[in-house]
Amino acid sequence: MKFALITGGSRGIGKAVSKKLAEDGMYVLINYRSNKEEAENTLEEIKASGGAGELLQFDVSKPEETERAFEVFSERHPENHIEILINNAGIRKDNLQVFMGDDEWNDVINTNLNSFFYITRRVLKDMLVNKFGRIINMVSLSGLKGMPGQTNYSAAKAGIIGATKALAQEIASKKVTVNAVAPGFIKTDMTAELDEKELKKMIPMRRFGKPEEVAELVSFLASEKSAYITGEVISVNGGIY
Repeated sequence: MKFALITGGSRGIGKAVSKKLAEDGMYVLINYRSNKEEAENTLEEIKASGGAGELLQFDVSKPEETERAFEVFSERHPENHIEILINNAGIRKDNLQVFMGDDEWNDVINTNLNSFFYITRRVLKDMLVNKFGRIINMVSLSGLKGMPGQTNYSAAKAGIIGATKALAQEIASKKVTVNAVAPGFIKTDMTAELDEKELKKMIPMRRFGKPEEVAELVSFLASEKSAYITGEVISVNGGIY
C-alpha cells in the first residue's frame, strides 16, 4: 500500500483527490490546517468505503510546523515513506494590485508557493533513494493566463509551474515524476462567490467542472501508467484556451 499525502485534503478538490486515491488502494494522509471537522468527515467517508488513511494537521505555510508534522509521521510509520505527494493546499485573497496590502500578497505566496518548497524537499530524498515517486502540483488557469484581481494568486501558481518543469528535469532519471494540474472553474467552496452564470460564457463546455473530474486526472498521474509523463502542465478547464 503506497502512502499519499494530500495537502488541503479535506475539502473541495483535495477531498475528491483523497477519496479517489484511497479508492485506488493508497493509504491517504489528509492534511488540513484548522477545519478538523471537515477533515474527520472526509476520513470517515474514506473508511466507510473501505479505504485507509489518517489526518496530518499542519499549516503548510510554516516550515517549522511542516517539519514537525513529518517527524510525527515518521514516528508513527518508521517503516514507510510518502511515495505520492499532491501539493493542493491553497488560498485566495483577491484584490486589484493597486489596493493590495502586504498581507494579501505574502499570505498567498506563502501558502500557495513557499509550501511547495517546504513540503516537496522533505519527501524527495526517500523518493530518490527508492527510485519511485509522483509529485503532482495543483496550479490553476490563473497561473497560465493570469486573472485580473489575482496578481498574487497568478504569481504563486505561475511560480509552481516553473518549479514543476525545473524539478522534473532534475529527478527524471530517478523515476520520480513531477507534473502540474491546472483546473479552471471547478465547483468548490473557493469558487462559490464567483458569478457562475457570467463566467460560464467564457467556457466552451458552458459549465463549471466537478472536483471528481480533476481527481481522475490526479489518479492517473499518481499511477504506474503515467511513468513517461513528467514536467507537464495539464489543464482541466472545459476548453478554455
